[in-house]
Amino acid sequence: MIVQMKKVSLVVLQNERKEALKSLRKLGVLHVEEVQGASEELASCKSQNTQIEKALSILEEIKLDKKKVESIDADRNKSVDVARKILSLVDEKKSCFDRITADTAELDRFAKWGDVSPADFAYLNEKNVHVSMFEIPNDKYSLIGGDVKTVLVNRDKSQTRFLLVSDAQLGNSERPDGLPPEAYQVVLPRCSTKELSASVSASKKRIGEIENEIKDCVKYISSMKKALSVIAKDIELENLYSGMGYEDKVDADENAEASSKNSASSVPLAWLTGFVPVDSMSEFESAAKKQGWAYGVSEPSEDDAVPTKLKNNKIVSLIYPLTDFLGTVPGYREYDISGWFLAFFTIFFGMIFGDGGYGALVTLGALFAIFKTTAGGKKVSPMLSLVLLLGVATMAWGVVTCTWFGISPELLPDFLKSISVAPLSNAYDTVEWLPFWTNDTSNGTLTTANNLQIFCFTLALLQLCVAHLKGIGRYAFDKNYKKQNLKAIGEFGALIELVGMYWVVLSMVVNGGIFPLVGGDVFGLPWGTISLALVGIGFFFSFVFANYDGSIGASILESVKNIISVLLGVVNVFSDIVSYIRLWAVGLAGAAISGTVNTMAAGIVGGEASTIVVHAIFFILVIVLLVFGHGLNMILNLLSVIVHGVRLNTLEFSNHLGMSWSGFKYEPFSEK
Repeated sequence: MIVQMKKVSLVVLQNERKEALKSLRKLGVLHVEEVQGASEELASCKSQNTQIEKALSILEEIKLDKKKVESIDADRNKSVDVARKILSLVDEKKSCFDRITADTAELDRFAKWGDVSPADFAYLNEKNVHVSMFEIPNDKYSLIGGDVKTVLVNRDKSQTRFLLVSDAQLGNSERPDGLPPEAYQVVLPRCSTKELSASVSASKKRIGEIENEIKDCVKYISSMKKALSVIAKDIELENLYSGMGYEDKVDADENAEASSKNSASSVPLAWLTGFVPVDSMSEFESAAKKQGWAYGVSEPSEDDAVPTKLKNNKIVSLIYPLTDFLGTVPGYREYDISGWFLAFFTIFFGMIFGDGGYGALVTLGALFAIFKTTAGGKKVSPMLSLVLLLGVATMAWGVVTCTWFGISPELLPDFLKSISVAPLSNAYDTVEWLPFWTNDTSNGTLTTANNLQIFCFTLALLQLCVAHLKGIGRYAFDKNYKKQNLKAIGEFGALIELVGMYWVVLSMVVNGGIFPLVGGDVFGLPWGTISLALVGIGFFFSFVFANYDGSIGASILESVKNIISVLLGVVNVFSDIVSYIRLWAVGLAGAAISGTVNTMAAGIVGGEASTIVVHAIFFILVIVLLVFGHGLNMILNLLSVIVHGVRLNTLEFSNHLGMSWSGFKYEPFSEK
């Protein structure tokens, strides 16, 4: 069930708000409304959190056997210092790479010039010998004027390198007469090429040292993770502390002046708002009285974003690991369908996996994990219990349908055939069935596949009827919906429309002769005509009362305004029921894959082999094929469960309930 919440407004002395928050955190029952604080302390904590997270991401990428690294127990401040050191080293490493890139580019630029030193050029300039470096295409070198003094350095296939000697130092844009425009001046490096080479070597050496220093910090990983949890609590506390509403100095002075006129004292106050479950209110009130807090309690309004706290017995709570994984939380004013979710999901899981052998493997794996957990003195997690339940459900469906590792039924023991349910069993899939109300074969017969389809559609009818029965109960008996009580008639209309549409689906999808819409009868009644009448009457009730909110006329008008959606709703009922056929179809696909794997393995075993070695090789191939094939099939089945089994609960079922899963979990401000 969804636990009822109370909205609480807490008032404390402003100068005691941090102590009050610490006491409130220790109490751990108040879900505080979201606030956005701002302070230097909060910014500092967030900065530390970011630094440690970045440092941890760097350390986690290091390829070391971290189990063999001896951990060092460091406090929060030391962990922050280590994180800053790591980030500083990473920045330095990046600078080294940038320097290597730049210096290597310079070395490449002067690779054909030999050793170049700006100091040599500066020395010549001091002696009034002004030398500049130039390059020019080979065929243009001969065009240099005779009055231009040059010294040939070298040439290759395309370029000629030479030194230009002049009486005065040339500027960047100055060129002597007689020098062709194709000649371009080579800018000197920032230092000599020898120094550039030494810089590259030093940078590479430093990168190696930095990597070793970072690797040495792996021993702080566990301490940094602990520090993260501490900082997270500080962020939460500081965010509330700085985000609480409080009286500023002006307000406090005004209150003090007013109170002095009344001969009373006044002190600045601070306050915050949140939600407390009704079963924790006594604990909260007791703490408030002990701490001297003032508080007000009220019912949450329609506009309040109220957290959802679910409370169920141990069996129903088995579904929580799945819903937590999916992140699905019902809204505070929606339904808690945990029990129905677990019941139908268990059935869906068994049908989609659809193989008793697979179920046996899942069950044995779960039992082994449970035994190992209990042997270690630990408590069995709900996830293990859920896996055990799902494994047993899969085994049960395998028993019903006589499906074991995709093995052909004629190869299975007679015992497994005898305990299967004949109309649904693969052991009798060649037998044609007649419904219990007739012996007339003129309209056709039902195969095992037809029976499985009928079973799927019956599951749909049951689950979707539960949705509308819950709706009827809410609007008819819940005092919070007195103004909408006639909506119960609309829900009743949707219910009988669903029942009528069930017969329509059987007629159109399974067998129109056995489930006739026109003509024929079942137990002397024209069920086809009755079903169509139920669809029509249900549509009428739903059209008139589905939007009721105190006025029938307004409800009808709202339906008229959305007439297209209302009409499509009838089609949606049909498609929602048909949607459950996916349980049979996906299970059939899994059975086909397992059967194919077995056929391939049988083909290998049936091959001729003349030596023991070949026999051994074939045996190994068969084992590998069976393990890989059936293992892959189980993984695909698991994905199918997540896609299809979950969908039927969170979409089809939830749509008929009117649920949008718009809630968020109750997470009290606490030490945990």
